[in-house]
Amino acid sequence: QVQLLESGGGLVQAGGSLRLSCAASGRTFSDYTMGWFRQAPGKDREFVAAISRSRTNTYYVDSVKGRFTISRDNAKNTAYLQINSLKPEDTAVYYCAAGTAAYSRVTTDMRDYAYWGQGTQVTVSS
Repeated sequence: QVQLLESGGGLVQAGGSLRLSCAASGRTFSDYTMGWFRQAPGKDREFVAAISRSRTNTYYVDSVKGRFTISRDNAKNTAYLQINSLKPEDTAVYYCAAGTAAYSRVTTDMRDYAYWGQGTQVTVSS
C-alpha cells in the first residue's frame, strides 16, 4: 500500500504560480512512477504529467508543456508539480498517483496507477 497526500493548491490569479506537493508513505517511493492528473467540474479526469522512477524521463499533456514541471525527490518520498503561467482553464482538482512502469519509462494511462491521493483544489481567477 502507498498513501499519497497532496498539498499546495489554492486560489491564484491568472498568470500566477503554485507548487503542488505529493507526500508518499508506505511502500518504497522509488519503486513507482509518479503522475499528476486533474479533473475539472463536469469533465473526466485527465492526465497532466508523469515522471519515471529514474527521474530521467518526464511527459506532459500538450496543454501544459512549457508551463508545468514535474519532479520528484526520492529521498523525501515526495513528488512535485510546479505550475506557472496559470490559466483559468487550469482550474481543477489535482491528483497525484503512484503507478507501475519500467524504471526509465512513464505511463499516461490511469489504469497503470494503483494508488491515488485525495486531491488538491487549484482555482485560477481571470
